[in-house]
Amino acid sequence: MKRSRQPRQPDERVRRTRYQLGQAMFKLIQEKPLDRITVQDVLDRAGVGRSTFYVHFRSKNDLLLSQFEEGLEMWSTLLSKNHETSTRVAPVAEFFGHAASAKRFIQALRRSGRLNDNFELAQGYFARGIEQRLRALSGVPSLRDSELRPRAVALAGSFLSLMRWWLDRGAKESPQAMDKLFHQMVWKGLRQDRPCPTP
Repeated sequence: MKRSRQPRQPDERVRRTRYQLGQAMFKLIQEKPLDRITVQDVLDRAGVGRSTFYVHFRSKNDLLLSQFEEGLEMWSTLLSKNHETSTRVAPVAEFFGHAASAKRFIQALRRSGRLNDNFELAQGYFARGIEQRLRALSGVPSLRDSELRPRAVALAGSFLSLMRWWLDRGAKESPQAMDKLFHQMVWKGLRQDRPCPTP
């Protein structure tokens, strides 16, 4: 006797609920300061009940953090998940393009004092994603594990510093131009095989 397939509706419902709550928070934070947003505001905007909210999240801050972590996990591993064959180590054009379309949200985060926290969180995610890419790329000079991680952390920091600079100047350059600039710096640094001077 063949086993029937298990219904996937609960997983889809969970994803849909989390998405509705995340979108509600995303919209609300652009309308008023974060410290004035209540869980009830989120529930009203999302059309979700209080008990359902607390099944998924402990607080509005937990919801916000969860949304950032889900987004960063997706962005930081995008190239590996897409099996990209280029020598790019981070999805700069895609991420900068996304940031350009979310300027109001970024400004709201800056006003709430949360932008720096999110950049710090992003550095850890992008460092892991860049390290994963460096391990997978054939053109990378052979690096010991003890060298690979700190380089990935430094590259993630450079990537996010470049984004801050770009946003602070009004995102004048195209995301593609920023991708090219970042990866020129990456590969110039990785392909140089000169020993560093000892202090």
